[in-house]
Amino acid sequence: MKKRLLIVLPVILVLASFVILPFKSKPVFQEATEIPEFTLKYPINDTIKVLYPEQKNVNETILITELLKRYHYKKIPLNDSLSSVILNNYLENLDNSKLYFLQSDVDSFEPYRYLVDDMLKQGNLEVPYQLFAVFKERYYERIAYVNELLQHNFDFTKDESFVLDRDSSAYPNSEKEQDELWRKYIKNEVLTYVLNGKTQDEAKEILTKRYDTYKTAMQQYKSQDVYQIFMNSYTESLDPHTSYFNPITAENFDIEMSKSLEGIGARLSKEGDYTIVYSIVPGGPAFKGNELQDNDKIIGVAQGDDGEMVDVVGWRNDDVVQLIRGKKGTVVRLNVLKAEDGITGKPVIVRIVRDKINLEDARAESKVYEFERDGKPYRLGVINIPSFYKDFKDASNGNAEFNSTTRDVKKLIADLKLKGIDGLLIDLRRNGGGALDEAVELTGLFINNGPVVQVKDYEGRIKEEDDDSNSVFYDGPLTVLTSRLSASASEIFSAAIQDYKRGVIIGERTFGKGTVQNLINLQQYIPSEKEALGQLKLTTAKFYRVDGGSTQNRGVTPDVKLPSAFDHKDIGESSYPSALKWDRISAAKYALANTVDEQFIAQLNSRYDQRLRADSDLQMLTKELDYTRKMRNIKEISLNEEVRRKMMDEEEKIKPENNKIEGIIYSKEGVSSSTANQGLKLEDVYLEEGLLILADVVQLKDA
Repeated sequence: MKKRLLIVLPVILVLASFVILPFKSKPVFQEATEIPEFTLKYPINDTIKVLYPEQKNVNETILITELLKRYHYKKIPLNDSLSSVILNNYLENLDNSKLYFLQSDVDSFEPYRYLVDDMLKQGNLEVPYQLFAVFKERYYERIAYVNELLQHNFDFTKDESFVLDRDSSAYPNSEKEQDELWRKYIKNEVLTYVLNGKTQDEAKEILTKRYDTYKTAMQQYKSQDVYQIFMNSYTESLDPHTSYFNPITAENFDIEMSKSLEGIGARLSKEGDYTIVYSIVPGGPAFKGNELQDNDKIIGVAQGDDGEMVDVVGWRNDDVVQLIRGKKGTVVRLNVLKAEDGITGKPVIVRIVRDKINLEDARAESKVYEFERDGKPYRLGVINIPSFYKDFKDASNGNAEFNSTTRDVKKLIADLKLKGIDGLLIDLRRNGGGALDEAVELTGLFINNGPVVQVKDYEGRIKEEDDDSNSVFYDGPLTVLTSRLSASASEIFSAAIQDYKRGVIIGERTFGKGTVQNLINLQQYIPSEKEALGQLKLTTAKFYRVDGGSTQNRGVTPDVKLPSAFDHKDIGESSYPSALKWDRISAAKYALANTVDEQFIAQLNSRYDQRLRADSDLQMLTKELDYTRKMRNIKEISLNEEVRRKMMDEEEKIKPENNKIEGIIYSKEGVSSSTANQGLKLEDVYLEEGLLILADVVQLKDA
C-alpha cells in the first residue's frame, strides 16, 4: 500500500544520479507586483489561525512553472487535465487516509478542479490556502472527538473490524459516519497497545499525549509548509523525483549531504502518521549496526540508555529528525515497528551510538570465502559496494589519490587476484546509486571498451557515456548480486554487465530508477528577492542501456531470480503513479564479451532450482518472505481481542524460528569466512546462494 507524504522531504537522493546538463538559456522571469487577494469562502472557526501565501511564494510559483515547462524531461502541458491531477494529489497529501475531509468538503472543492493550472501560471495561490484552512478546521474537530473517545473504555469482545487500507475508500458522507470511522480507528490504536502489554489506561494516556502533540504540530504550521505541500502536489504529478524544497527543507538537505553531519545515518520520510526509514546512509551508524532497516517505522525516540521514550507518532518529520540527531558518541534509542512484522508486530528497541557520518567512509570492502563442494575446493572473492562515490573536490584539484569507487575496487581486485580467487561476486544490494562516471569507469574494469549507458536529455539529445580504457582488468568469472533497492548507478553497472554478456546478474529485480535530476537554487533567478527562496530538484534526463532499453520503471531483471519479499507494485519506481514509463531508443554499437549465453543461464537456473527444492535454508527464506508478503497485504483487521491474539499466535507459528536470515542486507557481522572444507553455510542466505551460483559459473566454465 503506497502512502503519500504529508510534508514532502528530500529523501529521494539515495536513488538519484545528479548529472549537470547545461541549460541553453535562463527563462525570462518577471516578478509579480502583488499577491492576489482572496477572501475565505468557507466558514472557519474564528479561533483558528488562517495562513496566507507570501509575496516570495507568488514569484517562486511563476518561476517554478516556467522551469518545469522548459526543462522537465516529460513535456506535459500545464492544462486542465494536469490541473485535475494536481488537485487530487493535494487532497491526498493533506488527507491520505480520507479521515478528515467530508465528502461535502470535497464536493465544494470541485469548482477549482480545472482552475489550478491557470492559477499556477499567474502565481495565484488561493486554492491551496483555501483548502488548507478547511483541512485545519477538520483536523482540530477530529482531535477534539478523539479526546472525547479517550474518556471511555473500549469493548474488545465485540466482533468489529477496521479497514487499514483506505486508498480505495470513500470520504465519509456525514459527521456521524466520520465519528464511527474514528471510533474504530482509535479503538484499533488502543487494542494494538493492549496486545503489546499495556493496560487500556496506559494506552489511552499515550494516545492523549500523542493527539495533544498533533494539535501542537498543526499550530506550528507556517505558510511555507503549506506552500511546500502544494508545490510538491504539482511536481509529483510530473514524476516522483521532481520536488520543491522550501528554505528550511533545503537547509536540511544541505546538512544531510555535508560530510560533517553527526547522527545515525538514516533518511526519514512520512507515511501517514508514522516516520519511516526511507533509506540507510552507507557508512553511518545505522548501516554498520544493521538493526534498522528500510521501511521500518519509528514510533518513539529516547536519549541515552535511561532517557524517557518519547512517542513521535504524528510528529512533523523535521521535529523527529532533530530529536534523533545528536553529538558523536551519544546514544539514541528508537522504538521501532519492523517492516517485516507488519501491522501486528511488536515494537523493538534499537540502540544506536551516534557518529560522524562521512560518506567517504562508506568504502568498498572485500572478503574471500573458501569452501569445498562435491570434492572441489573453491576460493571466491566478494566485493561489497555500498554506493558509487567519488571525491570530486580532490579530483578537480589534481589530487592523484582521490577517493573513488573504481580506484578502490581496482585495488581490491588486485589483492584478490594475489590470493588466487576462482571467481568474483560484486554485491550491490544496498547500493542506491551515486556518481554516474563511477558506474561507467567501474564497468570498464570488466569490459575491453565501448559504451556503458546512453543519456537522453529534456531536448531529446542522446549522449553515450563510454569506457575507453581498451583493457580488461578482471576477466575471470563474474556475478553481480542485486536487490529491489539497488538503484540508479547500480542499475547502469548491472545492465551493462548483462548486456555485454560479461557476467551473471543474481538476486531481485532492481528499483527501476532511470532518471537524472538537477538541483536548482531558485534564488539565482530572482536575485532581488531579499528573503530566502527554496530549491527545485528537477528531472532533466533519462538513462538507457546500451541495448536501447531504459532502466526506468522496469529496472534490471536478474538472470537468476532469488526469492523476494517485495512486490514491484509496492516497492520500486513502478509503485509511483507518476513514474516515467519504460521505453526504448536505438541500441548503441558495442562488442559482446560473450562469457555467458542463454544456454549457460539456463544451466545455472536448473542447478539453483535443484538447490531450492533441497536446501532447508532456502526453503526457510521462502517461508519467511511469504510471511512478510502476507503481513503487508493485510487490508482489514479485527477489533476483537481474542481474534487478534489467535491471529498473533498463528503468525508466530508461521514466522520462521531463524531470525538471523539477513535477506537483502549485507551482513558484516556473524558471517564466517573460514569455511574451508566444511561447505558454505552463512547467516546471509542471499550471499550464500550468490556464492553457490558463482561456484556453478566457475565449474561450468571449467567443464
